[in-house]
Amino acid sequence: MKKQVFEGLKAVGFMQAGVGPFTLRVLGNHGATVVRVESMKHIDNLRVTAPYRDNIPGINRSGYFSFPNNDKYSLALDLTNPRSAEVVKKLITWADVVVENFSPGAVAKWGLTYENLKEINPSIIMISMSLMGQTGPHRLMAGYGPLLQGLSGFVHLTGWPDRTPALVDRSYPDMISPRFGAIALIAALDYRRRTGKGQYIDLAQYEDAVHFLAPTILDYRVNRRIQGRAGNKDPNAAPHGAYRCKGDDRWCVIAVFTDSEWESFCKVIGNPKWTKDPKFSTFLARKQNEGRLNELIEKWTVQHTAEKVMTLMQKASVKAGVVQTIDDVMERDPQLKHRKYFWKLKHPEMGKTIYTRPNYLLSKTPSKLRMAAPCFGEHNEYVCREFLGMSEAEYDALVVENVFT
Repeated sequence: MKKQVFEGLKAVGFMQAGVGPFTLRVLGNHGATVVRVESMKHIDNLRVTAPYRDNIPGINRSGYFSFPNNDKYSLALDLTNPRSAEVVKKLITWADVVVENFSPGAVAKWGLTYENLKEINPSIIMISMSLMGQTGPHRLMAGYGPLLQGLSGFVHLTGWPDRTPALVDRSYPDMISPRFGAIALIAALDYRRRTGKGQYIDLAQYEDAVHFLAPTILDYRVNRRIQGRAGNKDPNAAPHGAYRCKGDDRWCVIAVFTDSEWESFCKVIGNPKWTKDPKFSTFLARKQNEGRLNELIEKWTVQHTAEKVMTLMQKASVKAGVVQTIDDVMERDPQLKHRKYFWKLKHPEMGKTIYTRPNYLLSKTPSKLRMAAPCFGEHNEYVCREFLGMSEAEYDALVVENVFT
């Protein structure tokens, strides 16, 4: 088997929800040994969030928790217990990387500041991934992805003009920040490889989210224009939308940006008489009559399956794609099957459980998903004895002191 790119790397996560686990998932999927520290005194909210396997609630049965937490060991540790300091010191000595995504000040109460950690391990790399970053007037703000969607401006842009704003997804920023966090950690690891020096990274999830609105920001900066909700419309395309197709709740997205694409589109649908109407002869005319245009297009699409519409359009170099259900994505999509995107790993309570591999393939050091998400505290003894070198007597003494809760 080819060696994985992060094989031998050791990481510890003091984290909640999605951002921290998704960041360390990148390292774990490529060979790193990852230990996540958690406690029943402040249970990870994803452990108690549906959907649950077989609709049976339980801290080890959440699909939401399972998805970002494969390839991790779970160490249950009560950080408010004074004796936990012994375990933390051993963890930091052992680790190369520490990830935390609590609000500023939270980890300081447990003595987990970068200043404290580098006294134990001078070459440690630490990243904090709070909502607003460690500095500034709003640094103490706590929250999750939906809050950031509103603050960053996403929600002002999503939905229909005559309706209330719509969330992109309940935790869309949780999918953004881990990419930045993983890249920052990789850069820090490269720097340490060259210099021997660790460092502290202060990541603000808010700024990550705003970054993805660059075109909107530039439009405001240059034209002083505040963009708003536009439904499925695009200022540079007509037609542009999701069109009902043959079948129950089946749709196909079509986007036409150029005159040549419009000509190809018209040919695909049989060049009906209305396509010659001056109302649709130019891009500006189509934009001005977009509502009527969409109605006429849908009269054609409802006669065909979404798959046929997509195939015909793509063959004519017109951008189109089926609006797939999750069943389509997981069971029938030939592209995902070909690239072996979905993996099944055996979970101690849930049995065979679906995970996704990274959406990029490294030719020399391919990723390999090794372990399903851990049950709570599943690896307490293994981590302490095998990774941290504790004797049986040391471990047992800590068990008696209720450190592992």
